[in-house]
Formats: sequence, structure tokens, C-alpha cells
Amino acid sequence: MDTRFPFVDWFRNSSPYINAHRGRTFVILIEGEAMARGRGEQLIQDLALLHTLGVRLVVVFGTRPQAQQVVEIAGITPETHQGRWVADAMLMPHIERVAAEQRLWLEARLSLGLPNTPMHGVELTAVSGNLVMAKPLGVRDGIDFDHSGEVRRVRAQAISALLERGSLVILPPLGFSSTGEVFDLDASDVAQHTAMALSADKLILLGEASGLFDQSGQLQRQLTPAEAEPLLGQAEPGSELARHLGAACAAARHGVARTHLLSWHDHDALLGELFTRDGVGTMITQHRYEQLRDAELADIGGLLELLDPLEHRGMLVPRSRERLEHEIDDYLVIERDGMIIGCAALHTFDDAEMAELACVAVHDGYRGGARGELLLAEIERRARRLGLSALFALTTHTAHWFFEHGFRLADIDTLPMLKRDTYNHARKSKILVKTLG
Repeated sequence: MDTRFPFVDWFRNSSPYINAHRGRTFVILIEGEAMARGRGEQLIQDLALLHTLGVRLVVVFGTRPQAQQVVEIAGITPETHQGRWVADAMLMPHIERVAAEQRLWLEARLSLGLPNTPMHGVELTAVSGNLVMAKPLGVRDGIDFDHSGEVRRVRAQAISALLERGSLVILPPLGFSSTGEVFDLDASDVAQHTAMALSADKLILLGEASGLFDQSGQLQRQLTPAEAEPLLGQAEPGSELARHLGAACAAARHGVARTHLLSWHDHDALLGELFTRDGVGTMITQHRYEQLRDAELADIGGLLELLDPLEHRGMLVPRSRERLEHEIDDYLVIERDGMIIGCAALHTFDDAEMAELACVAVHDGYRGGARGELLLAEIERRARRLGLSALFALTTHTAHWFFEHGFRLADIDTLPMLKRDTYNHARKSKILVKTLG
């Protein structure tokens, strides 16, 4: 294969996602540390690319490291409680000034269109304003938080109107009250409530961590809120992990289809998460994008694509489209974000207490994730529910996998009469049987 331009293959493979994301609404949080560490330029270029691809963008930005630097120069030590600053009368003017400066910097960079720059020819209209209404935190644990606040309401209709006109909306970590006051807000709180108010398709949180990891250090690609929330209890109150994870779980429970935890340290994280099938971070969603389910006629094309390379290698007996259509009710599939990556079939026989486990297949790119075991377990469950006492399988290549999962060698006389009569002696498949307890 010609690999002179590897990006071409990536671009081809990303086309389904380009189509899927067009016209969708994404709320993206960029923590202040990303800007402070020089990642702003690259992220802005990625945002511009998303905009040109038709994504409706709301960008929320944090300011804490920039504000910390300013107040240190001013000789102010902010009072903190559970990770939040107490925004008093001395602190608040500095917070407002830093937020205004960061917003202007973002707007200026989003206006860049010089030749020989990635944003040449891109015209972006960046809009901000009094789009987030806030209320004071009040007195918590005996501490008066003064002008530290929380989101009361997001003006979703106004933001939607701006997005409809093709604008990119910028939201600082500030909120406004009906009495004309300004409140210091947590940027992740702004992002969460904005995503919920807009029923956004995605909430993307760019922070320090690359996602959530299990006890063995493995990145967790996908979790439900129920699976992720125990980690929230282990996080330090007020930490970035606690804030991001809390926002992601709450948004997922309140209508945001998918929330993503990514690291701004990874220059490819944003585009890699959005335009590859597996992504690079952790996604939290109420609806799993990889699911085991009954096969449907609409899956025939995906099944043929999955099985074709295995049939060519002689690992599976060829199955025509007509045969698959006729037997579709026997099949289970594993679907991952619209792609069939695994399947298995349970073929039953009249007047026989054993059934055939057939066509166990997992896509080459998704092996090693216990998907074969998942398919086998579900087939066994269904066989027991039908009152069957045993499963048999015929294989030429994968006998050891079956041995590892409780199958034993058997002879042809063990098979149901119909299967015995149609056994292909030229293929010399091993006959394996598992008794169901």
C-alpha cells in the first residue's frame, strides 16, 4: 500500500464523522492552564476547523492561573474553600479584568486570517455577552462567598439564535444577576449548564488528565454516569477531576448525548476524539456506543464486511447475503458507533437438545477486549433459556479458544442428524462440544 500520504487514509476514515458532526452543537471547555501553557493557538486552529466543517460551537474558557498571577502581583492572597475562591471586593476587579483580557485574546486569535496561517480564508464571528445568569453561593460552612456564584440560568434561546447565524459563542467564567452584579463562576459549571440548556450533542472538557483510568492504569474509553460517579467520590473536592467529572456525569444524565474528558497536553486530543472510531479520552454517556444486541436485516451489509476477510482466510464458511437474511434471527452482533465489530449465531435443530454455536467473529482491530467471551456468554444464556443441554461448534483454526472456554473434542455421531448429514468432510473441521450446566 502507498503510504506516502498517511493522512489521506485518516481523512477517508474520518468522513463519516465529518458528516455526523455537521450541524451539531458542541460545548467545549478549555481550562485556563491550556492558555497559560501556550496551547491556545493550536486549539483555536482546531476550533476554526470544526467551525468550517459545520459544527455549532460554544467555547467556555477558564482563567484561574492567569488570575492567580495577577493577584499575586497585587499582593492579594485569595481565601479558598473546597477549591473555590472567595471573590470579595478586593479580588473581584482582578477576576473581571483577567476574564475580559482572555476573551479579547480569544476573539483576536479567532479573527486571524493572514496568508500562510492555518486560518487563512476562515471568517469567524465570535460573540460573547450576558448569556449566563448567576446567583451567589451565599454562606457555605460558615463562609460568606461574596461574589463567588453559581449558574442560575443559561439564555439558551439567545445562544441558539447566535449559533443559527453561524457565530461562535464565547462564554467567560462570569455570570450576571438581575440586580446588575457580576459573579465569579466555575468554568466547568458554566460548560455543564450551557450544554444542558442547549441539549448539546457533546460536552467536551479539556483539562490536565487524559481521561479516567482503572486500578491497573488502563484508560477507560467509555463509562455510564453510574459507572463514573464512584470515582467522583474518590476525587479531592474542588479539584479539576472532581469538577470535570461532576459536570460530565450531570450533563450525561440531563440530555447531553456524549461528554468527553480529554487532555489539552495532547495536541491531537480534540480532533482525535471526534474523528476516529475509538477516540483518545474517556466518554461518559447514558447510551453505550458499543452494545451487544440482536441482529437486524439492516446489519447484513456490516456482517458481510466483517465476515469477508475471515472467509477469505478459510476461518469461516462463506455465507451469502441470502443465507444471512434467512438466518438473521439466529445472530447477535456487537455494534460500535454504527459499525458491526463482532457477531455469533445460535442455530437450533428440531428434536435436538443441542444447538450450534456458529460464526463467532470479532473484527481484527477489536480483538483482545473479551468480546468473544461476551458473545459466547450471551449465546450460552440464550441456549439455557431454550432448555438446551449442550452447544457444539465446528472449527478449523480456533480450536484452542474453544478448549479454553470449556469445549471438548467429539465425533460426528454426537451431532444432530441434520448437521451430521451436511458435515463437510473435505473441510475436516474439528467438532467441539460444551455441556451447559
